[in-house]
Amino acid sequence: MIRIIFQRQKCIGCGSCVEAAPDRWKMNNIDGKSILIDAKGKKGFFTIELTDDEYEQNIEAADICPVHIIRVEKY
Repeated sequence: MIRIIFQRQKCIGCGSCVEAAPDRWKMNNIDGKSILIDAKGKKGFFTIELTDDEYEQNIEAADICPVHIIRVEKY
């Protein structure tokens, strides 16, 4: 299992996460920031737990994020 943690408030809207993992990320048309699809939000942090099959795409999304606000953990 993996956990993705996303600090949306600091998102600059570059869209690189959407390019890396389009099944899990999309852009918000209203504020131009990324959305972690199906994640639960609390105090500006959005979290989702997934199976390992989404690990590679999302670790790439985390690595290429220019503001380093995506964390992917295996547990």
